[in-house]
Amino acid sequence: MKCYFIRSAFAVLSLLAAGFAQAENAQEIAVRKLIEPKIGAGVKVDSVRETPYGGLYEIRTGMDLLYTDRKAQYLFVGHVFDAKTSQDLTKVRLDDIGKIKFNDLPFDLALKTVKGNGKRVIAVFEDPNCGYCKRFRKDTVKAMDNITVYTFMYNILSEDSHIKSKNIWCSADRNKAWDQWMVEGKAAPTAAAACATPNERVFALGQKMHVEGTPSIFFTDGTRVAGAIDAKALEAKLSSIK
Repeated sequence: MKCYFIRSAFAVLSLLAAGFAQAENAQEIAVRKLIEPKIGAGVKVDSVRETPYGGLYEIRTGMDLLYTDRKAQYLFVGHVFDAKTSQDLTKVRLDDIGKIKFNDLPFDLALKTVKGNGKRVIAVFEDPNCGYCKRFRKDTVKAMDNITVYTFMYNILSEDSHIKSKNIWCSADRNKAWDQWMVEGKAAPTAAAACATPNERVFALGQKMHVEGTPSIFFTDGTRVAGAIDAKALEAKLSSIK
């Protein structure tokens, strides 16, 4: 349940990627040199990491994980599971490297919706032309209480997304304008040409965090969910955060 402009993925900050690159040992560096020419032109290897299972080496490109052997003779695509526990080890790893520092998000670039006491907080990257985002806003957010939603208008689906976001941001009540568009389909009035928006900064932020689809939901514990979820699932997630 995602609107994606490239492919389904989770995300990670560039600073985190730099940390992994610095931690590579001699063997991991050797694997990197062997595997990079074989992955394909234009694909950047962010990190190489020896795993504790099967002698495999993890190759991370953005938030995609691939695996190879010590000599980079074979490339494995897919998830690795623990045969004893059925635990998805790849998902655990993706969840870990996809964490962010929630309080470091530039909330001044986002719309803000507060319901009830607003104590539970999430941030969502949404495109105004994303159908799943509209469903999330209409069905999930509407059903929630005591929540604050920061919405980063992340224009990735079409050029028209930029126009809609500008019109909404430049409205007298931008939060109301967003809800009217996403829930009721009522378009915001045309913005003045000189009205400044955070569109480019939000896009740069999303790219830095490798947000490749909308909606992408971030929680105060740093975790994220790619794609729309229903109110029951959101409630369960919020309740699990300490």
